[in-house]
Amino acid sequence: MYTQKHDAAADSGTASPSKWPAFLTSLENPQYRWLFFGNFAFFFAMQGQILTRSFLTWNLTHSELSLATINLVVAIPILVASVIGGAITDRVERRRLVIIGQSLILGNELFVLVLLLSGQLQYWHLLCTAFVAGCAFPFITPARMALVYHTVGPAKLGNAMALSAGGMNLARVAGPATMGIIINYQDIQGAYILSATLYMIAVGSMLAIDKNHAIQGAKTALLGEIKYGFAYVANNKPVLVCLIFGLIPMFLAMPFQNLLVVFSDQVWQVGERGFGIMMAATGVGGVIGAVWIARRGENPARLRLMLFSALAFAIFLGLFCLSDNFYLALIPLLVANIFANACQTLNNTSVQLLVDDAVRGRVSSFMMMSFGLTPLGVLPMAYAAQQLGAPQAVLGACVGLLISVLLFYLLSPSLRGLDNSVRAALERAGQDADQN
Repeated sequence: MYTQKHDAAADSGTASPSKWPAFLTSLENPQYRWLFFGNFAFFFAMQGQILTRSFLTWNLTHSELSLATINLVVAIPILVASVIGGAITDRVERRRLVIIGQSLILGNELFVLVLLLSGQLQYWHLLCTAFVAGCAFPFITPARMALVYHTVGPAKLGNAMALSAGGMNLARVAGPATMGIIINYQDIQGAYILSATLYMIAVGSMLAIDKNHAIQGAKTALLGEIKYGFAYVANNKPVLVCLIFGLIPMFLAMPFQNLLVVFSDQVWQVGERGFGIMMAATGVGGVIGAVWIARRGENPARLRLMLFSALAFAIFLGLFCLSDNFYLALIPLLVANIFANACQTLNNTSVQLLVDDAVRGRVSSFMMMSFGLTPLGVLPMAYAAQQLGAPQAVLGACVGLLISVLLFYLLSPSLRGLDNSVRAALERAGQDADQN
């Protein structure tokens, strides 16, 4: 459960004026600052790893299906282990779980670095290390989401979630760009050295955060707690529809990111530089979307903007596919990612406000499945790209996303009543805070 000790000064009558702009208000909390900057270091390294792994895979195989396969071996453990990771998050100390998971990722990077330095790296090595990373993420992400709620509470959760998303998307810009520069002017070994250093910083930052256990009753067997997590979501329709709604764009359209290397190489022939520019455009769009949502404040009316953002994401991504000029295509690519990030942030915040803390890890693990579906969705998209071409494959996914979102809204009364459900959850959280 959220505790207010870190915000006591802010709530007192003698609180000094904030030194932070309104859209950065969550960073007033020193615990959240450690969490935010530690997460930024982690995602900076992780996003850079996506580029280096894709770069190495393409150089070793020159195959679209190899790009899909290496992402698939990340997706499978995420999908399989997510429910286990969520249940464990609700049983153990969450900060320690993040530290252990991040340390495992650090060891993974060092292993690849050794193979690179010895000149022995092969494609199957990348598959194995990608699988290990996929096994770690289901334990790191639910615990991290729970820690965000724990550090700021429901009153500032929307701002904190938006800033966290902004940090991740800033890392999407800085990580690939930095790794690309290092690869271009030095070598790929230098990129892996930087990644390992950043993972060390991420682990160190977590040590400054207070321990956090979920509020829970008597423990049952792990399998029983997993079953209860499924039953909780099945019986809580607002949470269920949010989870399903969040999965749709992540599975249908978001896998386009893994085909950007194909766009750069075969559609526009702009090479590695063009690939880096497109990756940076997606990250810049995500940062703008996060700042937009952070400035919006804690307005519980999220549904209309969430729907609009999902539809706009599909439309502008389709325009990106239809463009025959590389530089003009960057504009709809950037705008598409503004709306993609806005939609995802609004949806994730709604889920965190709706769930009970005792099951927060398990519900967050279901949200984690959306990240598993993204690389899983690369497989059909990559197959369609080989048969029809990358632009046609992504454009078809955009049409599917438009149709799916509209049908979901028309057929789901629970989705249409989402704003009322969030307001009720906020009222309950306020009553619990008053009682404590």
